Amino acid sequence: MTDIGIVGAGAGAAAAAFVVSEAAPDADVTVLEKSGGLCGRAATRRHGDLTYDYGANYLKSDDERVTELITETLDDDGLVDITEPVYTFDAAGEVSPGRDADEHKWSYRSGLTQIAKRLFAQTDATVHRRTRVETVRRVEDRWELDDAAGETWGPFDVLLLNPPAPQTAELLRDAEWESPVRESLVDAVGDVAYRSVWSAVLHYPFPLDVPYYGLINTDKEHPVGWISREECKAGHVPDGETLLVVQASPDWSVEHYDDDPVANVAALAEHAAAIVGDERLADPAWSDHQGWRYALPEGGVDRGPIDSARREGLYLLGDWVAGEGRIHAAVANGLDTGERVVYSL
Repeated sequence: MTDIGIVGAGAGAAAAAFVVSEAAPDADVTVLEKSGGLCGRAATRRHGDLTYDYGANYLKSDDERVTELITETLDDDGLVDITEPVYTFDAAGEVSPGRDADEHKWSYRSGLTQIAKRLFAQTDATVHRRTRVETVRRVEDRWELDDAAGETWGPFDVLLLNPPAPQTAELLRDAEWESPVRESLVDAVGDVAYRSVWSAVLHYPFPLDVPYYGLINTDKEHPVGWISREECKAGHVPDGETLLVVQASPDWSVEHYDDDPVANVAALAEHAAAIVGDERLADPAWSDHQGWRYALPEGGVDRGPIDSARREGLYLLGDWVAGEGRIHAAVANGLDTGERVVYSL
């Protein structure tokens, strides 16, 4: 039996575990996730009758394999398609109809976390949540992991690392692993830059009469980068109510990341009211917030060291490896990584 360890339970990790389970059912897969949830930044919360995706907003239909996986291979019960378009706004907050591409914008009635949940449910992988890996160790051609509680996991024949690049680089930098590829791998992963995003979730007991689902700032000159309406996702918001997800621009997010959350929420609500053109939005009935320090990778990574690491049974995966900060890119990279693991076995 082959023992496979996975650090992180994001969309890419779930896709890789799914492929391994399908093609190598005798492999024993153990997943260690530091948080209490699944699917990384494709995160969902609930508040009473409200369901909202407060990180990634939706899954695009930009990859045929991912589209087939979501709509045909997995159970599509509860899959919802956002039909309203995405408009744009500029530095002055002027809203204009956008070019609504002929593509699907998917979520689930229960939220985007269903992507990872449904993939893991098709496997025999054991997922341990609230388990933060602090040490990676290479021992006699196998891998061991130590968590924050002092427990050792493994040994594993194959190890997959799914955290964002900065966290992966930290693990590799401190790893007990003597290899000629280690230094170049740490440098390559550490060079991947990320944009931070600070988000506010704003609820109102009234509907908005606007023709769009989302608004995106195209000139990158506004404190707000994105506004979307969760009520456009079936099952997320009761009729007659509004729930906005307001994501600050990367520059604003960095500047205000550690500021008082109440002040940040109030500022983003004011911006949303001005952009949408409805002063009532400055005073939400209820709010939530989340900062994503490693939200979106700026670009890809030097693949040479990553390819070399696979020869020692170490695989890196995620949207940052794909070079695109999108869920479909993370899932596609996970499928590809899973196939590489199976081939190596």
